[in-house]
Amino acid sequence: MNVIADPLTSLENLRALLLARGHERYVGEPVSQIAHALGTAWLAQQAKAGDAMVAAAFLHDCGHLLSGLPGTPSAQGVDDAHELLAARTLGSWFPESVTEPIRLHVQAKRALACKPDYFAKLSEDSRRSLILQGGLFNAQQLQVFQAEAFCQEALKLRTWDDLAKSPEMPQLSLDAAWNCVLASAKA
Repeated sequence: MNVIADPLTSLENLRALLLARGHERYVGEPVSQIAHALGTAWLAQQAKAGDAMVAAAFLHDCGHLLSGLPGTPSAQGVDDAHELLAARTLGSWFPESVTEPIRLHVQAKRALACKPDYFAKLSEDSRRSLILQGGLFNAQQLQVFQAEAFCQEALKLRTWDDLAKSPEMPQLSLDAAWNCVLASAKA
């Protein structure tokens, strides 16, 4: 995996990255990365999630931007492990209540995709990336995931993630999302 050459050194660098590259679209999805992030954060807020979950919703896919890979890696047959890269990078600034749902949101997709009705609703890009991310969980993998401390939060995040791939999805304002990010940061 090609990690960014200049590691982020502050939350302001993270915000600058989101603003500079957030306009990029996912191949196979009708929304930009920033629209998706703000839509996911809006859904978290509507669910009355706390600042940490709204921040996790907003930042959950920032690993795609951090990877330094152009375009949509899954369309090129590459799993950029964006969830792991994001959780690791954000771990210097945020508690596990933010980073763990992010780290687990791909595992949540793998768990949920075991249900045929969920799998049938996945976009083409989500199905393609699901294969690259290891496919459906087997019974043992599902059991391990369900034992994770932030399993339920990851499942909620994944649900919002899926819903926020619509261009009609309302969005939380950037300022409101960033306020949750700042409120959730470690002191």
